[in-house]
Parts: sequence; structure tokens; C-alpha cells
Amino acid sequence: MTNPRLKFTVADYMNTPDDQRCQLLDGELILAPSPTNKHQTVAGNFFAILRWFVNANRLGRVWIAPFDVMLSEHDVVQPDILFVSNQRAAIITEANIQGAPDLVVEVLSPGTAGHDRGYKRDLYSRHGVREYWLVDPDAETVEVLTAGESGLTRYATYHRRQTLASPLLPELAVDLEEVFGS
Repeated sequence: MTNPRLKFTVADYMNTPDDQRCQLLDGELILAPSPTNKHQTVAGNFFAILRWFVNANRLGRVWIAPFDVMLSEHDVVQPDILFVSNQRAAIITEANIQGAPDLVVEVLSPGTAGHDRGYKRDLYSRHGVREYWLVDPDAETVEVLTAGESGLTRYATYHRRQTLASPLLPELAVDLEEVFGS
């Protein structure tokens, strides 16, 4: 007889040690090493820009990892950056986010890029994330994906010397030189 695959649940995830950085993807605990300096610099720059814009326009709230997003009994993610609009504030709890954020930003690293481009893209699509940014700090690009009838699809890819535009946040203009510059 074969053994069925063991799937961890949110309850199992909540009992992992606090000093372990992990996510729960399709019932599998995925451990992640600490991000690199470049990753943290790019994530921090994006967070500062988004937080200022969202606060100045009173649009909702922005968080930077680690902060849990509960999507299902077998899926808990910690996006690098996430935005929840005022209209969806009911999903915000003191401990975590209970549902799909409006915007998720993932800064790619060698250890996470496969999950970010694959399973997590599909997961975010299934659960109703409206916009998903894949930030590549090495290539200095940002791929913006938007929700549509066929899930999250590519809206545009922006490079370091360009200005990122967001369909979700139409007033936002991000000079990527500010994000990728040292």
C-alpha cells in the first residue's frame, strides 16, 4: 500500500517555531532562508513608496513581510508586500489577513522564484488577488499581472529606467530608478 501524502493545515502552521520563516503551500511547509541585502533593499523601497501613496490617498493599508495571509486550510503565504483596500478591510485581523489582498508584491530570489511564478501565481489567481507584481532585483524588472477571466495575466513588464503604472492604483506612478537604485 502507498501512503497518501500528508498535508499540513493552518493549525499545524500556527504551531511552527517563531524563529522559522516558512509558508504553507498546498499543505506543504516551505522553509525559506533570510532574504539577501538586495532583496530587502528593493522590498523596502517598494514598501516605502506604496505606503506613502496609500496613506496619502487614504486607500487602505500596506504591510511588509513577514505577515501571514490565510487563503485556505492548506495555504498560508507571507508576501513581501501586500495591500488591502478600505473596501476589503473586513479581512484584516490583528493576527493576519483572512483572504486575498488586493495587491501582492513578491520580490524574486533563487529559492522562491519557482513558487512565486508558479503555484503562488495560481493560488493568488484562484483566491481573487486583483494585481500581482513579480519584482526581479537582478534583472531590475517588474512584471505586473492583473486579474481577468483567465486568472492573473501579464499587463506589462517594466524596466529600471521606466515608470511603473498600476491599473489597480491608477494615480500611482513608480519611478523604478528609485526602487532599484542603490
